[in-house]
Amino acid sequence: MYAPQGEGREPGAIEVACWAHARRKFFDAMSSDGRRAPIALAYIRELYAIEKRARDLDAEKRHALRGQEAPRILAAFKAWLEEEAPKVLPKSPMGEAITYAFGQWQALTRYLEDGILEIDNNRAERALRRVAIGRKNWMFAGSDEGGHRAAILYSVIASCAVLKIDPYAYLRDVLQRLPSCPPADLKNLTPKAWKAALLATQVN
Repeated sequence: MYAPQGEGREPGAIEVACWAHARRKFFDAMSSDGRRAPIALAYIRELYAIEKRARDLDAEKRHALRGQEAPRILAAFKAWLEEEAPKVLPKSPMGEAITYAFGQWQALTRYLEDGILEIDNNRAERALRRVAIGRKNWMFAGSDEGGHRAAILYSVIASCAVLKIDPYAYLRDVLQRLPSCPPADLKNLTPKAWKAALLATQVN
């Protein structure tokens, strides 16, 4: 889900679909349709090739690169899907893969609207994996409030992982500074701001 920002954008969450899920369905159709499945996967591979080059760009440049190259591939892929859809059985693996892609098309292409969006939710799933692995160890949060606090902590630790900072060092420093930190300065204690301050100190 995506909460759009900016003038003229409606508030609230908007679905952003995952190309990894769409790709998996075409991959699963490989054994029963060895002619069409590789073609579909090749189109998706081209989209991911753009993402590989956009990985280290900022959001604005990533948005621009996608806008220059992805629409052409997506248009060709959609035209191919429309041509092949009547030729396959609806309940076959390929038919279901095509139906899924059509049903999710608007959400699948929404990542083009903003450079902060990802082409898939693999990063989010990796972040949640640690929760799934340990769920039996902390099956009960104790209360709704406990669950809310746990979600915040998971988000903080996952943010540290994405930013490649030591969560123990971050939490130790922040928890020591929190009691004397003015409310207006709390924004400087987020993982991203903390890392930026740390890097600035190292440079100086």
